[in-house]
Amino acid sequence: MLTVVEALDAITSVVAPGPVESVPLAEALGRVLAERVDSDIDSPPFDKSLMDGFAVRATDVATGTARLVVVEEVTAGEVAEKSLETGQAIQIMTGAPIPDGADAVVRIEDTEVEIDQQQTLVRIDTRPVTTGQDMIQQGTSMRRGDTVMPAGRRLRPQELGLLAELGQHTLSVHRQVTVGVLATGDELVAIDRQPQAGQIRNSNESMLAAQVRASGAVARELGIARDNPEDLAAKIREGLDCDILLLSGGVSAGRLDLVPEQLEAAGVTEVFHKVKLKPGKPLWFGTSKDAIVFGLPGNPVSSMVCFELFVRTALRRLAGTDPATPCPTAARLACDFEFRGDRPTYFPGRLENQPDGPRVTPVNWHGSSDLRSTADANSMIHFPAGNQLYQARQWVEVHEWAGRA
Repeated sequence: MLTVVEALDAITSVVAPGPVESVPLAEALGRVLAERVDSDIDSPPFDKSLMDGFAVRATDVATGTARLVVVEEVTAGEVAEKSLETGQAIQIMTGAPIPDGADAVVRIEDTEVEIDQQQTLVRIDTRPVTTGQDMIQQGTSMRRGDTVMPAGRRLRPQELGLLAELGQHTLSVHRQVTVGVLATGDELVAIDRQPQAGQIRNSNESMLAAQVRASGAVARELGIARDNPEDLAAKIREGLDCDILLLSGGVSAGRLDLVPEQLEAAGVTEVFHKVKLKPGKPLWFGTSKDAIVFGLPGNPVSSMVCFELFVRTALRRLAGTDPATPCPTAARLACDFEFRGDRPTYFPGRLENQPDGPRVTPVNWHGSSDLRSTADANSMIHFPAGNQLYQARQWVEVHEWAGRA
């Protein structure tokens, strides 16, 4: 039986980044950049004003007071025609280029405009003005030739805005991954059906498909495969058209746990079966010529935890995200907690940011079938194997769920 780390290593060793395609910038949200992006400009492209006010020579207002002749006005999108000389000022708007000869800006709130003998004057009364005041120099944000975005970056709105600034109207990104989701079991009924004796609704399909979409992939819901070789084989063949196939249930040691043998019959090669963790021990992982396959445990929290740890790793790897493996954070326990278990456990928790740092509270969880408790959680706490009383404020490892609330 593999450890979690060994299982993650096995996944990353057989899953390679997927194919690349070009898409318009407007369609790139959530995609993963396949090539680094270098800047073709300085940003800002010129020294510019951060305020509405007056461009001045700092030496003219070194004491904080001055009376200067206004020789021009420049707005954003314009360039001053005159070079500023001693005793002069140019009225300037936010975002406009700093005129030649000026090296500071005085905000308009600290000025008063006067008309004297057909001249426009500005009276300044402020703190002593220093070089560079209320302006930003060319190239402060980035210089031409700088690498501003590495390959492997998932694109959020701010990345898209930066890429637009750089004129990147089409982007090279990793192709979106398609994930088939197949629930198995004679006990399952559709979510719009009233369960009869011994039946339960097919909640895993909805949950796993949502986890797929939250990961930036495309979910293809394949319905329910019954516990018989013919139906299971047909649904597996359909699912193997996807980049990844997720099966929920049928991977334990029961008489009707038929998934491993049917996967083998469909040409899927087992990489590992069973991982030393709780919940999720029966996890199955394999590959075929064109697909990656996970056999997830049927209990919903087991499926959810295995997705977060293992399936998400495969998705990140296919999408070219680096690192692909989970990146836990550290938080202090909000309360004392007694843990008992012979396997490392990923326990649902509520992670919150407090003034003194992140705090996490274990929720009232009743095991791998208790999906209700996970609605109160936004993360999972990693408790290593072994009985231990954890003290409040003790540091623990926490894995955040995608889109945690």
